[in-house]
Amino acid sequence: MSFSQDLKKYQFYYWFGFPALCPENNIVLKGPAKPLTDVLTQNQILGLQESYDKLRENCSAVPYFLVKMTDDKVSLGHIQNWDSFFEKNSETVTLGFADPCTLPNNPGWPLRNFIAFVGVHWGKDLKNIRVICYRERVRSGVREITHSIVVEFDAISFQTDFPKCVGWEKNHRQKLGARMVNLSSTMDPNRLAGSAVDLNLKLMRWRLLPELNLEKIAQTKCLLLGAGTLGCNVARLLMGWGVRTITFVDNGVISYSNPVRQSLFEFSDSKDGGKGKAETAANALQRIFPGVNSSSHNLSIPMPGHSVAQNEIDEKLVREAVEKLESLIGEHDVVFLLLDTRESRWLPTVIAAAKKKIVINAALGFDTYLVMRHGLKKFTETGELCEQPSSSNVSCSSIPGHMLGCYFCNDVVAPGDSTKDRSLDQQCTVSRPGMSYIASSMAVELLVSTIQHPSGAYAVADTSAGEQHLTSELSSSLGLVPHQIRGFLSRFHQVLPASLAFDMCTACSPVVVTKYINEGFPFLLRAFNIPKYLEDLTGLTKLMEDTKLLEVWEFSEDEDDEIL
Repeated sequence: MSFSQDLKKYQFYYWFGFPALCPENNIVLKGPAKPLTDVLTQNQILGLQESYDKLRENCSAVPYFLVKMTDDKVSLGHIQNWDSFFEKNSETVTLGFADPCTLPNNPGWPLRNFIAFVGVHWGKDLKNIRVICYRERVRSGVREITHSIVVEFDAISFQTDFPKCVGWEKNHRQKLGARMVNLSSTMDPNRLAGSAVDLNLKLMRWRLLPELNLEKIAQTKCLLLGAGTLGCNVARLLMGWGVRTITFVDNGVISYSNPVRQSLFEFSDSKDGGKGKAETAANALQRIFPGVNSSSHNLSIPMPGHSVAQNEIDEKLVREAVEKLESLIGEHDVVFLLLDTRESRWLPTVIAAAKKKIVINAALGFDTYLVMRHGLKKFTETGELCEQPSSSNVSCSSIPGHMLGCYFCNDVVAPGDSTKDRSLDQQCTVSRPGMSYIASSMAVELLVSTIQHPSGAYAVADTSAGEQHLTSELSSSLGLVPHQIRGFLSRFHQVLPASLAFDMCTACSPVVVTKYINEGFPFLLRAFNIPKYLEDLTGLTKLMEDTKLLEVWEFSEDEDDEIL
C-alpha cells in the first residue's frame, strides 16, 4: 500500500497494491473448489492441523508448505526441502498455503505468486497440482480448519524471465492511479482549528520546554480593562499563548484614527459614529479563532477625582457599575490594566487586591513604557488582610511577591482628574507606534512567566541589571519574573526595577483594602467625591505636613547659621 497526505487540507492519498505474477497461459482450475471435509478424512484433518502446529514451532508464520498424505497420516515440510520431501519424478504434488481469503469457492491472491514460484523451479516436471487452502478460525474457544478448501489445476511452466504482474487497484476513473479521500468536509472546522492553533505551543513543550504547563495557561481567565491599542494587542498575544477566556471592558467607540493602530478593528467599524470597542474586539477574536471564549461589557469605571452620584439616580448607576466590575474581577484570574488614564486604574487595583487577583499593568509614554505586576496580598484563614511585614531586612533585589508595590505605590498624592483643564491633544495618549506592541508583548510574557513560576504571583522579583540577566539563575521555566519592566525606546534600552509596597499607598495599602472589604460601596463613594479623603485616610496628608515643617525647620537653621 502506498500512502501520502496533505495535513493542511486533510486530504489523504492511498494506492492499494497486491502484486501477482501471471503466466503466459491462464491458470484454469479442474472443477470448482472442494471443502476440505470432502477430500480429507477426519483423521487426516486432525493430522493436518497437528502437523501445521508442529511446523510453526520454530517459526511464528509459515505461509507456504509442502503436504504428503499416506493413509491417515499427514506430514508437512518447508519449501526449501522440495527435492527431499517429494519422490523424484513426481508428476502430482500437494501444496498448502495460509489462505487469507474467506470466499467458499475461490483461493486468495497469494496463491498466484506461490504457483509462479513453483512453476519457475519445478513446473517442467509436474503435470498436476493439488493445493490445500489452509484456513483457521475459532468458534466457542475451539480452533478449527474445516472451512478450508482444496483446488486442483494443471501445472504451468514459466517460459520468460519477466512475467506480467497485476494487482494494483484502479482509481475511481478505472485507471491505474492513487485514490484520494478528503476528510476536510467531514470534520468540524472549529475542532480542526483548535488542534492546529496550539501546534506551536506543543512543539515548544516537546522540543524545548517539557516542563511547560500549557493546561494552566489555557485555563487562565483574563479580564482586559481597555480595548484600545494595548487591549487589542494583548488579546492577540494571549490567544497565541493558548488562553481561551478573554473578556473586554470598555465604554468607547471606534474612531477613524483607531484601525491603523488597534489591530482588531477595521475601517468599516468606525463608520456611522463607530461601533463599540469592547464588543467589536470580542467579535474579532471569534472570527480569528472560533474556539476562544470572548465576551464584552460596555462599562464606565468610576474614578477618584471625578465626582459621581450627585443624586439617587446617579448613585444607582455608579453602584451598578461598581458591582459589575466587582463581579467581573471575581470571575477572572488575571486583570490587565490597559486604560487611558491613571485614575481609571485605581478602582480595579483596590478590588483585585481584595480578591487576590493577579494584576498586570501596562502604560505608555511617548517613547517610554511601563509593564508591571502588582504584589499579591496575603490573607489570614479568617479572610483578614495580613499586616505588611517589615521591609528593613528585605533587599530591593529580592522582594517577595506579596511585598511588591502596585501602580500607585510611588505616589504621594491621591489619583485625581488627569484630563481636567487639559487641551484635546494633551488628553490623548501620544506615543510612538511601536510602543504598544512592545508593551503588550512584555505584559503577556510577564503574565505567562509568572503563572509558570512554582510560586506563581508570589514569586520573588528578579531585578538582574546590565549583563547579569545573562548569567543569573532563571527562576521560571521561561526565564526571569521581574516586578517592573521599564523601556526607553529612544535608547532601545530597558531596566527591571522593583519596589516595595508603600504602607501609605492610596490603592493597595492595608488601610485602604481593609476599608473597602469592611465598608464596600460607601467607602468608594467617599473616595470618588471627596478630593483629599484617600490622602487623609492613608496618612499622606500628615506626611506632607511633617515634611513641610521639616523643610521650614531646616531653612530656619540655615538662617541662624548665616546670622552667626
